[in-house]
Amino acid sequence: MTQTASVWLVVLLAILAANLPFISNRLFAVYALKAPKNLAVRLGELVVWYFLVGALGLYLEQRAGQIAPQGWEFYAITGTLFITFAFPGFTWRYLFKHRT
Repeated sequence: MTQTASVWLVVLLAILAANLPFISNRLFAVYALKAPKNLAVRLGELVVWYFLVGALGLYLEQRAGQIAPQGWEFYAITGTLFITFAFPGFTWRYLFKHRT
């Protein structure tokens, strides 16, 4: 896999993973819950997805060559980018009216 393809894979996976907690009513899109998920559970799931996508990005970077050292600024920027990616799912879940 080329480096460009790896970058696009991580970006597209981040967009999907950031919206998954808000689109799916299942925990991690697998486990059915007895009660509906609240916002705290969805945000916790969002954090877990952030670390899973980050681990995949780290793995792909390691396969391409040496891993570049990252400071706190990198994690602050990628965290806010992940939250920005989650905005469409959040908007759909909490700001649109759904017919019941």
